[in-house]
Amino acid sequence: MRPWIAEHAAAIAARAERELEALVAVSSPSGDVEGAEECISVVGALVPAEAATERVPCSSPGHADDLIVRLPGTGTRRILLLGHVDTVVAHEDHRPLLREQDRLIGSGAVDMKGGDVLAIGVLRALAERREDFAEVALLLVCDEEWRSAPFAHVDTFAGWDACLCFEGGQLDGGHDAVVVRRKAAGTLLVRATGASSHSGSAPERGRNALLALATAAQLVAERHDPTGPDRLTAVPTVLRSGDAFNVVPSGGELYCDLRADRTEAFHEVLASLPREIGGAELHAEFERIWPAMDARDQTAPLLEEASRRLGRPIVAASRGGASDASHFAPVIPLTVDGLGPRGGGAHAPHEFVLRDGLRSRAEVALAIVDALL
Repeated sequence: MRPWIAEHAAAIAARAERELEALVAVSSPSGDVEGAEECISVVGALVPAEAATERVPCSSPGHADDLIVRLPGTGTRRILLLGHVDTVVAHEDHRPLLREQDRLIGSGAVDMKGGDVLAIGVLRALAERREDFAEVALLLVCDEEWRSAPFAHVDTFAGWDACLCFEGGQLDGGHDAVVVRRKAAGTLLVRATGASSHSGSAPERGRNALLALATAAQLVAERHDPTGPDRLTAVPTVLRSGDAFNVVPSGGELYCDLRADRTEAFHEVLASLPREIGGAELHAEFERIWPAMDARDQTAPLLEEASRRLGRPIVAASRGGASDASHFAPVIPLTVDGLGPRGGGAHAPHEFVLRDGLRSRAEVALAIVDALL
């Protein structure tokens, strides 16, 4: 392992646990302006003094402004470090950091405040190598967990030399892995419009929106084919209909989560839904579609060189979940994701980071940066 990697990985790991504790202490569900502002204040205290910070409009209206931290240099390469400060956890369910054996348990620990901590650590390490790059920027957004608007930052960083995203890390075959391939993600919204009537005395006069949506959910689920050519997963996730126990529901909505290698597969699911079921009209549309990412070929030489500098293999892996890295991959071919710490339980009460893996994941990130420079 190159001495620069070992030295700075140790420094990052020495600070990571208490920095993660400070970020996880802040409850920051997506869309909560106060929580996002507090997280960004914490980040401001951790980034290198040489860096300049700026706030830019978030992609989603009503959210706190996103944060860009810029570290200028005198070299030629430009590298983007990418993360988000929002979580899916509501205030009433928030858990501050708890230490339990080898686990650091808390809301947003692995998705992705642990990754933010490593990205900030990499930025501090690069503050000593400013002759090796033209600029390194850290972009932290406030709406990654629930964004239906177009992503606002692609044009700002298009053409940069590399994008490194710090979503949670993983092992593959016992080796440190990074993510270079992700599925596309789609959120399908189906609304039903029927007619209400008394469910006891005149149910035949109604047009039941709940039954129509339940049938639509089954039709979507029938498209589920994770081993098929598009590796499509089609999962109904939310169904809302009805206001009273004795009234035929006249309206409602169904959400379905779709993931596939091609966004075209989502439109095939949409086309399979009828316009009417049992007299109730169906109106289906996509609330959001995020692109797929496949940087396997472009990143293979980079991972080979980074492995040499690290002294152990870094392997390429795939993941089904969506990420903002997917938005940048078409305009920054060297896009690598999954550089955050290893852990588990994302979006669940037991979400955690593995304490013993903080140093090894910092080594991986630094080896990739070293190879880039």
